[in-house]
Amino acid sequence: MANHFEHNESRRGFMKLVAGVGAGIAFSGTLGSLSSKAYAAPAAGSTIEAGIAYPLSTGFDPATASGASSFAANMHFFEGLVDLHPATRQPYLALAAKEPEQVDETTWRVTLREGATFHDGKPVTTEDVVYSYQRVLDPEKKSLFAQFVPFIDSVKAVDDKVVEFKLKYPFAIFKLRLGIVKIVPKHVVESVGQTAFDANPVGSGPYKFVSAVKDDRIVFAAHEAYNGPYPAKVEKMSWFLLSDDAARVTAQESGRTQAMESVPYLDAERLKRKGKVESVQSFGLLFLMFNCKKAPFDNPKVRQALHYGLDTQKLIDVVFLGNAKAATSYVQDTHPDYVKASSQYDYDAKKAAELLKEAGVDKLEFQLLSTDHSWVKECAPLVLESWNKIPGVKVTLQHLQSGALYGGHVDKGAYEVVMAPGDPSVFSNDLDLLLSWWYRGDVWPKKRFGWSETKEYAELQGLLDIAVKAKEPAEAKAAWEKAINIIAEQVPLYPIVHRKLPTAWNDKSLDGFQPIPTTGLSFIGVGRK
Repeated sequence: MANHFEHNESRRGFMKLVAGVGAGIAFSGTLGSLSSKAYAAPAAGSTIEAGIAYPLSTGFDPATASGASSFAANMHFFEGLVDLHPATRQPYLALAAKEPEQVDETTWRVTLREGATFHDGKPVTTEDVVYSYQRVLDPEKKSLFAQFVPFIDSVKAVDDKVVEFKLKYPFAIFKLRLGIVKIVPKHVVESVGQTAFDANPVGSGPYKFVSAVKDDRIVFAAHEAYNGPYPAKVEKMSWFLLSDDAARVTAQESGRTQAMESVPYLDAERLKRKGKVESVQSFGLLFLMFNCKKAPFDNPKVRQALHYGLDTQKLIDVVFLGNAKAATSYVQDTHPDYVKASSQYDYDAKKAAELLKEAGVDKLEFQLLSTDHSWVKECAPLVLESWNKIPGVKVTLQHLQSGALYGGHVDKGAYEVVMAPGDPSVFSNDLDLLLSWWYRGDVWPKKRFGWSETKEYAELQGLLDIAVKAKEPAEAKAAWEKAINIIAEQVPLYPIVHRKLPTAWNDKSLDGFQPIPTTGLSFIGVGRK
C-alpha cells in the first residue's frame, strides 16, 4: 500500500481523515461538474482479459455479495455515494456530486451527481438511494453490510437531488462509510426479485454485467452513458475464473490474460520476464485465535507464550519467500493509522517457557486447527515445529475447510487454538472497521473466542466508542492506540503476519493499472495502450 499512497495528490488530507477525522475529507479531483464533461468512448473492439483466483461463491447483489470474485466485480458494476479507490484507498466522490454536508452533529446531506444513470438507462434517483440503504439496514434482510453502518438511524429524500441521513450518534468517519452501501435501482429489484437481481445485477458503475458462468468467467461491457469520475476505457472485459495456480500463471505467461491476481510466490520471478510483478503490503493477516473460555487458554500468559514461541521470520522466509511482514501491531506498518504496539512478540522460546511456568502450566498438549488454504497449510508444520521445541509442549494438527472449521468446531466452542487468514479491509480501510470486525458484536468476541466477559473487553469497547465520536484527530488516535495495546497484550485473536499480495500484469498492454492491497483486481480507470 505504501507504493500506492505515493500516487495520491491529496495524501495528507486523506491521512488526516482516517486518523480520526473531525477535519474534512480530502476528495480527489473537483467533481462538482461531472455531468458536463465529455468522455472519449473506448476504442472499438478494445478488451481486457484477467485471471481471477477465486471461483464464484455468491451472486452479485451488493447487499449480500461477500465472495471475493463477486465483490471485486461489483467495484466495476456499482457505485456508492462516496467510494474508496481500490488501489490507493483514497476516497472520491462517486454518486455524490459534492462533498457531503454536515447540518449538525447527527445530520448529513448528500447531493446526487447530475445525469447519473443505471445500466438500463433509467436515472439514479434519491428514491433509489433511500431504498438501497433501507434494504441493507432492514434486520429481516440480514445483510452482511448492516454491521458497518450501525450509526445510521434513518435515510430520507429531501427532494429529487438531496438525501438526508440522521445518525444515532455522532460518527466522525461517516463520509468514509458511504462506500459500504452500493446504490441499486429500486424499480429493477422490485420487478424481478432479489434472486434474479443477484444473478443479473444492474448498477450505475462504469461497466455493466453481461454474463457469469460459475467456474468459467465473468463478462463486462462498458456503460456508455456513465458520467462519473472513472469511465470504462475498454469496450469489454472478461475475467477468467482460474482458481488453479498453474492455470492462472499459464494464462498470464501465454498472453491470454493481461493481469492476474494472487501470483504464487514461486512463480513471481519467472513472470517478471513477461511484465510487471508487484507485491503490495496488505492488512490481510494470518492470525492465532484462542478459546479464552477454556483453561489454560483463558490465561493471557499462555496465549502470549505461544506467540513468543513462534519463529515468525522462518515462516516469512520459507513459506512467503519474503512476501509478508511480522505483525508489530494489529494493522500493517503501511496503514495510515499504524502505531507500534506496546507488546512485541519476537521469537523467544525461553520467554515462552518462562510464561508457561508463570501461568502454572508444566505440560501443554493441544490440537491446532487450521484452514486448508494452500499457503496456510504450508505454514502449519513450521508452527508446530516451533511450538514442539518448547519444553512440556506437544501440539498436533488438523486442517479443515473454512466452513467445517467454523461451523463444526469454532461456533460450538469445540477447539483450543485456531490458525486462519482474514481480511476485512476489502470493505473499508478505516481503523474502526478493521478493529470492529473481530472485536465488536457477538459473533467473534462472544461466540468464537469467548473473551467478551473480561474487563479488558469492556475497556476496549469504551475506547472504540471514544475514537469514532472524537471531534479531534488526536483524541481518536490516543483511543485507538490504547485499544491496539490492549489487544496486543491480551492476544485473544491477533495477527502473526500481514501478507503482501503479488499481482502480475503486462505493462506494455495495460495503461494506468495498479495492483490492489486486497483480493481481486481493479480496472477502474484502466485502459489498453
